[in-house]
Amino acid sequence: MRQVAIYGKGGIGKSTTTQNLTAGLAEMGKKIMVVGCDPKADSTRLLLGGLAQKSVLDTLREEGDDIDINAIMKRGYGNINCVESGGPEPGVGCAGRGIITSINMLEQLGAYEDDLDYVFYDVLGDVVCGGFAMPIREGKAQEIYIVASGEMMALYAANNIAKGILKFANSGGVRLGGIICNSRKVGNEYELLDAFAKELGSQLIHFVPRSPMVTKAEINKKTVIDFDPKAEQADEYRTLAQKIDDNKMFVIPKPMTQERLEEILMEFGLIDL
Repeated sequence: MRQVAIYGKGGIGKSTTTQNLTAGLAEMGKKIMVVGCDPKADSTRLLLGGLAQKSVLDTLREEGDDIDINAIMKRGYGNINCVESGGPEPGVGCAGRGIITSINMLEQLGAYEDDLDYVFYDVLGDVVCGGFAMPIREGKAQEIYIVASGEMMALYAANNIAKGILKFANSGGVRLGGIICNSRKVGNEYELLDAFAKELGSQLIHFVPRSPMVTKAEINKKTVIDFDPKAEQADEYRTLAQKIDDNKMFVIPKPMTQERLEEILMEFGLIDL
């Protein structure tokens, strides 16, 4: 069983990428569980056809500790097991604790079945502290993929996430599997992301082009593969799924200094001299 965490700047498209990627893996016959680690609880809605998944924390608050696995886990597209950790009540507690509570509960309820090929954690924003670092810190996820684009703040966030991976690489055994570019159609985007990934000692595992098909599928509460399996964008996600399934390059990243990161951004025209 491969345990994978998807990180990246807030709003970069982690949840969209994770759901479309796992749809591609499910189409390949892989058995998958997706654990949403965002208090918004929107990491599985495309896999569930828009169904509002009841979160682990909401269920615990309403029903106590004695809950059934079926109360917090639903089957989605391609028989993907879908779970949302959820968050605390507004203004009360730390959202990161929800991830810790959820993963512990899933373990107790036997959700990590022996025949699972993949567990994916879709983690909130670029936060690699506290509970949000749990997939890295506790060795729950062995491999991390960072979703980024050719925008300055996305790359700042990706470099910070690489620092978090480095911090827990020895204690948790986590490794960086690569950078996924969720394109924003900025100039020199592929070249910039390729250079950025290599500077970290990693790889640009796939460049996902920007496409209106993604928005169309989301409006219809589906992944692209489910909405229009013959679309070119569906093939992009299939390619990403295949590359991740075949990936053998897992590294302890070499995060850049602020100065080096800004040099690369200047080289590709994101920062003016």
